[in-house]
Amino acid sequence: MKTFFFYDLETSGLNARADRVMQFAGQRTDMELEPIGEPVNILVKMTDDALPSPEAIMVTKITPQATLRDGILEAKFARYVTEEIFVPNTIAVGYNTVRFDDEFMRAMLWRNFYDSYEWEWKDGRSRWDILDVVRLTRALRPEGINWPVREDGAPTNRLELITKLNGVAHEHAHDALSDVYATIAVARLIRDKQPELFDYLLKMRDKKEIKKLINLDNKRPVVYASGRYANEYNKTTVVLPLVPGRNGNVLVYDLRHNLQDIDPEKIFPTVKELCYNKCPAVAPLGVLEKNDGWAKIGLTREIVEQNMQTLLEHPEFAEQMRTKWEEQPEYPQALEPEAALYDGFLNDTDRIKVAAVRNADAARLADFHPEFADPRLPELLLHYKGRNFPEALSESEASKWEEYRRARLERQAPKFLASLQKEYHKDEYIGEELKLYYESLCGY
Repeated sequence: MKTFFFYDLETSGLNARADRVMQFAGQRTDMELEPIGEPVNILVKMTDDALPSPEAIMVTKITPQATLRDGILEAKFARYVTEEIFVPNTIAVGYNTVRFDDEFMRAMLWRNFYDSYEWEWKDGRSRWDILDVVRLTRALRPEGINWPVREDGAPTNRLELITKLNGVAHEHAHDALSDVYATIAVARLIRDKQPELFDYLLKMRDKKEIKKLINLDNKRPVVYASGRYANEYNKTTVVLPLVPGRNGNVLVYDLRHNLQDIDPEKIFPTVKELCYNKCPAVAPLGVLEKNDGWAKIGLTREIVEQNMQTLLEHPEFAEQMRTKWEEQPEYPQALEPEAALYDGFLNDTDRIKVAAVRNADAARLADFHPEFADPRLPELLLHYKGRNFPEALSESEASKWEEYRRARLERQAPKFLASLQKEYHKDEYIGEELKLYYESLCGY
């Protein structure tokens, strides 16, 4: 039986490859969005090689000391979510999870010698994102739902504002479990008010379905909602596939713009990489024929056809964009193996050894020295032991770990201290806790 698992993270910062998961909360539901079992709400111990972002802690109110007191080790957390949460036929879903929380989960699993991807695709698993469902619903089928705007009148899709306007209890925004309940409530709201669109977008979380609609063999304009597009039109536009992107993705052109009318210096933002595996909110052009859809997104069929014709008359533009995209590094160069999870896949031999690492206890790890083929793994193993099983380190390993840990903290310290000075007045208790935590890590 397929189930949803709605989840949310609170983290020590915004960088998925450098910062840490501090709180994990979730609730499983059936496909009718009715709860199954008890909610999950756990803290994860901060690792002593990382300084949190004071800005993040001021928002979440979760101090590192609270995680050390009440949390579990990262290695235990990794085992828990892979064995108990993201079980076969689970649809992992949340609010902006595809671009934020899922990235933290991948990095955390990599650090702890688990596969970074299987939890989101293997054995009937998949993922979805309610934020993009909200965006497309607001743009095309807003009827029956109250939509928030900012003080300047611009639309906003902040979760706590949507729940407030629609009478949904959401007392503790930025608490992971509270945000989970709010996301489930918003999902129910859209399902009840716009069931056809809800069911369609649920089906379109499958990249095979997306490729049927958007591909380079049959180029056709489609409706696309993304945070990249103008707020004025509810983040929604019409795009046309251009050329292949990175990792099997596709570059699409925003047909809101005529190629000949754009300043050459401003052309690049009209092109976006559509990632098939990130559940993009896309729909065929026919959805605009109902409910005054064209007017809702500030376009007409004539404008789209004219701009598409101009684009097709300049095939050199597509090749220029392909070249420009290939020149853009997808990720900055990794300074440590923890940040290098996207640098390549493991071979079959290393995968067996990696499984042995994560299944070993401290006693076994002390005498376990596998010969890895992947150059990232020996150092990653040292750091894994240092964070989770320091008692398994030999004297020389402990020295190497301490050298790495201090160097990493020294790199993070200037930004941490500047931020702490700026944020301290917002909550002096938390400010003092962060100061004490910094002093404890740095040996003062």
